[in-house]
Amino acid sequence: MEMLIYAGVVLTLGGVALLVYCILQAAKARKSGGTEDEIRVRLQKVIALNLVALMISAIGLGAVTIGSILS
Repeated sequence: MEMLIYAGVVLTLGGVALLVYCILQAAKARKSGGTEDEIRVRLQKVIALNLVALMISAIGLGAVTIGSILS
């Protein structure tokens, strides 16, 4: 079960890193200027990536929890 815990930790950290990337991209999109529609399009792409990052983190945390319970 240790492998499940380690895999969960890797997934969780990867998801958190992706969340930080999303935050930086959103800040960059807002600072870049442009019209409101251009900013909205950029932020919509970031939102999709943000949801993927949250799902990866949730799966990783679930794996850690299950691995801890079964250990």
